[in-house]
Amino acid sequence: MLEELSVRNYALIENLTLSFENGLNILTGETGAGKSIIVGSLSFLLGAKADPEVIRTGSEEAAVSAVISVDEKNQDLLTWLKEREIEIEDGKLIVRRNIKTSGRGSIFIQNVPLTRTDLADCMACLFDLHGQHAHESLLRKETHRRYLDRFAGLEEEAAEFNRVFLELADSKKAMETSLHHERDREARIEILQYAVDEINRADPQKGESRELEAEAVRLSDFEKLAGQVNGAAASLFDAEPSVLSLARRARSALEGAAAIDGELTALHKRLEDLYYEAEDLSEELRSYRNGLRDDPGRLEEVEERLALLYRLKKKYGSPASPGESADEESLLRYREEAEKEIETLSRAEENREKLKAEISSRERDVALRAASLSGKRKAGALKLGEKITGILMSLGMPQARFSAGLRPKGQVPGQAPGSGNLTCGPWGAEDVEFLISANAGEPLKDLSRIASGGELSRVMLAIKTVLADADTIETLVFDEIDTGIGGEVALSVGEYLAKIGKLKQIFCITHLASIAVRADNHLRVEKKTLAGRTITTVSVLNTQERREEIARMLAGDSAAHAALAHADELLAKYGKPKAVSKLTGA
Repeated sequence: MLEELSVRNYALIENLTLSFENGLNILTGETGAGKSIIVGSLSFLLGAKADPEVIRTGSEEAAVSAVISVDEKNQDLLTWLKEREIEIEDGKLIVRRNIKTSGRGSIFIQNVPLTRTDLADCMACLFDLHGQHAHESLLRKETHRRYLDRFAGLEEEAAEFNRVFLELADSKKAMETSLHHERDREARIEILQYAVDEINRADPQKGESRELEAEAVRLSDFEKLAGQVNGAAASLFDAEPSVLSLARRARSALEGAAAIDGELTALHKRLEDLYYEAEDLSEELRSYRNGLRDDPGRLEEVEERLALLYRLKKKYGSPASPGESADEESLLRYREEAEKEIETLSRAEENREKLKAEISSRERDVALRAASLSGKRKAGALKLGEKITGILMSLGMPQARFSAGLRPKGQVPGQAPGSGNLTCGPWGAEDVEFLISANAGEPLKDLSRIASGGELSRVMLAIKTVLADADTIETLVFDEIDTGIGGEVALSVGEYLAKIGKLKQIFCITHLASIAVRADNHLRVEKKTLAGRTITTVSVLNTQERREEIARMLAGDSAAHAALAHADELLAKYGKPKAVSKLTGA
C-alpha cells in the first residue's frame, strides 16, 4: 500500500508530499489542472521511461519517492526482494527515483541502486496502473494465465506442474548433450587412454628429474670432478705430510702437554675431535673416490630418460604456479584425473539408459498433470468469462462478451484444434488469452485492440472485482475509467470501485460526481499562479470543501444552490466518512 508520495520539481509540481490511507482515494479537478501530472509522477516511480522534459523549468532534477507498506502475503514481491538481498524494514519499502537535465538518473529501493527494469519488475508486484496509456499487466498475455489460475485456485497446481516440466526439460537437455557428444566421447576416451598408457610406460617418480639432472652433470664433467676429488684426497690423507697425519701428531703432542698442565685438557679435547672428524672425512672421501666411474653409456641413458620426462611434462604436465616448470607430480595428477574421466565417460551408456527411463516417466507425469490442469482451466475460464461479462454489462458495456480463451500449445491462432500429440509448455498444454467483443455482432478480439482507455479500465475493474480476494497486488490506479459513461453506469462503476476499495487501496481520477461521492479520501488537484510561476497543488478536502467540489462537478458552479442540494443528496446516499489524510507542500 502506498503510504506516502513525495514529488519534487516534476512538471508543474514544485514540492508536494501526500500521505494516504487504504480504501478508495478519488482525485478530481478542472480539466488541465494537472491530474495527469500526478499519474505521470507515479508512473515515473513505477518504472516508466523518463524524459528530462518532465523537470520543472529552472530546476536541475526531478525526484519522486514513496513509502510503501508491504503485505507479507505478497510472495512475488518477497521472492524478488530476497533474490536481490533487499530487506524490508518495519514492514516498509522506501523507493526513490530522480532524473537530471543531462538525462541521467538514479533509482534506489532501500538505498540499493537498481536499473529501471528492476524497478518496473518490483513495482509490478505492488501496483497496477490503468489508463489510456498504461495497461501493462492487463495487456501482457503472460499475465492472463496467472489471472485465470488465481481465479480457479490453480496457482499451486500450476507451480508444481512448472517444477515437473522444468525437470523434464533438464533431463531431455542432458540426453541431447549425451547423444550429441557420443563421437566426441569415444575420441576423448581414446586420447585419455593413450596418455595414461604413455605415462604408465614411463613410470615417472616424484623428484626423478632433479636427481637425473644432478647425475648428468657429474657424468658429463667426470675428469674435472675426479681431479678435484684426488686433489682433496691428497691433502687430506694421501700426501705426506697430510692433514690427517699432521692432526695425529698434534693430538699426540698436546696429549703429553695436557698431562703436565691440566689447563690444556680442553684444547686437547678439541684437537682430538678435529682429528676424528678428519679421519671420518678421509673414509667418506676415499669411499666416494673408489666409487667414481667414467661411464659414457650411463650418461646416454640419463639424457634419454630426461628427454622422455621433459616430453611427457610438456604434453601432460602443468606447473604448480606461473613461472615454474612442470614436474613429475603434475604428470601423476594428470594420469589420475584422466583415469577418473575415462571411468565417467565409460559409464555414459549406462547413464543414458537411466536417463531414457527417467524421461519416459516424467513425460507420463507431465501429460497427466497437463490434462488435469486443462480440465480445471476450462471450467474456470467458463466461470470467469460469465462473471466478468456480467459485471461489464453493469459498467456500461451491455453488449460486451468476455472470454478467457484457451488455445492448445502448437495450434496456430484461427485454426481448428488438431488431433496430434499433446504439446506442453512450462505452465501447461494451452495458452491463455483474454478476449473481448465490446459490441454486438463483433468477434472476440484480444484486449489490445480495444481503442478506448475507459473500456480497458472497466475491463480491469471487472477483473479486479472478480479476483479481489486472491490478487496480491495491493494498490490500483484508474485513470479515465469514466470515459464515455454517465448516469446509472457511472453509479455502477463507483459501486465496484468502492467494493474493491474494501480490500485494496484504490486511486481513481474522475470527472464524474457519482463516482467521486464514493471516496474514502477525496483530493482536489488545482493549478495556481504564485510569484509569476504556475504550480499544481493537491489538497485533501474537508466536508464542506467536498460538498462544493461535488457541486462543481455536477453543475460547474460550486456555489449554486441546486448543485449543492444535489451534492448533499449524493453524499448522503453514497458517501462515507472521510479518511484522515495528511498533505504538505504544493
